[in-house]
Amino acid sequence: MSEPLLSVRNLSNSYISIKNSPFGKAERKKVLNNVSLEMKAGEIFGLTGKSGCGKTTLANCILGLTGFEGEILLNGKKCRRGHVQIVFQDPGGSLNPVKKIGFLVEEPLIINKKGNAAERRQAVDRMLIRVGLDPSFKTRRTGELSGGQKQRVCIARALIMQPRLLIADEAISSLDVSAAAQILNLFNKLNKSADLGIIFISHNLSALEYLCNRIAVMENGSIESYLE
Repeated sequence: MSEPLLSVRNLSNSYISIKNSPFGKAERKKVLNNVSLEMKAGEIFGLTGKSGCGKTTLANCILGLTGFEGEILLNGKKCRRGHVQIVFQDPGGSLNPVKKIGFLVEEPLIINKKGNAAERRQAVDRMLIRVGLDPSFKTRRTGELSGGQKQRVCIARALIMQPRLLIADEAISSLDVSAAAQILNLFNKLNKSADLGIIFISHNLSALEYLCNRIAVMENGSIESYLE
């Protein structure tokens, strides 16, 4: 059997809450409670559950943005920066409205000192085409784009570093029905063409059933069941 793309083993996370009173005592509250899961390479793994169940905290742990107890492995090794990327719910809030689209997509390469200027420009052109945008979009700003186009730019920014795993956290919830359907089809296309693993977090069961190979249901910080 091939090695899993992602292995999450006995993952727990908690935070300290202090009650609102002069004599309030610190209280540890658990967000994740011994979560374990595995993903194959090229799989689209759905994650759903009520608000506050721990979905986004789980995503943040995988991304290395928050502390945890347990183990997270990518291809059998500890996750490294750049190997996991995320697409957020609100594309408008994720993009600097002052900067042009070309710079926004190129920025991760600049920050991580990848390639020279000519190589980066070529990479940006290829990536814009890959997400369904023409390279002429490089000269536009986010105020000139529709919601679906903004989300395509966010996806391009996430993929420009060639991650092995992409996390989409409510990535269609702020879009209209038509744009959401197009973004779902884009995720499906990206997954098949690049063997890209995707964790798709959503409350939209129809979208999850359309896109995902497996769907895990979270409740109170644990995976309670799987929907086939």
